[in-house]
Amino acid sequence: MTSLLELKEIFRSADAVCFDVDSTVIREEGIDELAKFCGVGDAVAEMTRRAMGGTVTFKAALTARLGLIRPSYEQVQKLISDNPPQLTPGIRELVSRLQQRGVQVFLVSGGFQSIVEHVALQLNIPTANVFANRLKFYFNGEYAGFDETQPTAESGGKGKVITHLKEQFHFKKVVMIGDGATDMEACPPADCFIGFGGNVIRKQVKEKAKWYITHFDELLKELEER
Repeated sequence: MTSLLELKEIFRSADAVCFDVDSTVIREEGIDELAKFCGVGDAVAEMTRRAMGGTVTFKAALTARLGLIRPSYEQVQKLISDNPPQLTPGIRELVSRLQQRGVQVFLVSGGFQSIVEHVALQLNIPTANVFANRLKFYFNGEYAGFDETQPTAESGGKGKVITHLKEQFHFKKVVMIGDGATDMEACPPADCFIGFGGNVIRKQVKEKAKWYITHFDELLKELEER
């Protein structure tokens, strides 16, 4: 069993750090914001709560929520322009510091590519380092489902992404940071999981994570220790 001190050492010497996006890198849940924008906010928020609690499979929850929202291409673009995602305090500084140290930073999200790429742009993270779900649209812009082949569309998908990154880049130490059950499940293959409760506290994650933080300053301080 890895101690907290060992987890901190893994973080300080990591080759790569993977961040969840919704309620971690950004303050809101992208799918809930999209649902509100499309007029079905309450019903979808309840489904999100169940999905985050780990009581239904991620793919089943995603399919059901998107089936209710049915967002058009135009609605997604308008959401990003009218209500851009709000970065969590401290994330910009943390990502910048990691990059200065030569650490590869990835965004691994069950959210949507178009929204997550917008976030990546603000944090100077290359779009090649974004792993998220892709919405599909018909030629007229109407909702046509989502790409079910993306690893992030499945329960356990974040772990698959980390395995892929380790194989592709030969990373020795990969850290996963996030607020939800799907993030915690990605360790292993991640070498360290850091639970984040700065925007929302998921009881299951807070109880089970050996390292739990509520502000990214805590991680910045760890990096300064060295």
